[in-house]
Amino acid sequence: MPGASPTSERTSRVRWVFAGFLAIAAYLLVSEHRAHLAQALPWLIVAACPLMHVFMHRGHERHRSPTDGT
Repeated sequence: MPGASPTSERTSRVRWVFAGFLAIAAYLLVSEHRAHLAQALPWLIVAACPLMHVFMHRGHERHRSPTDGT
């Protein structure tokens, strides 16, 4: 990177190494614990329902106009 400081280059390299480490760790976890993940999948879907409800309904107040009165 022309004009980049050595600190930003080092930070960028550290981020790439960390991302690579996370990718390898995720692959190993999934490949070694596939049976456990399959058993937990229905519960993860059930747990996602209330979370989606909370986060997707946030901000409905913004759709009302100031003259509605409700």
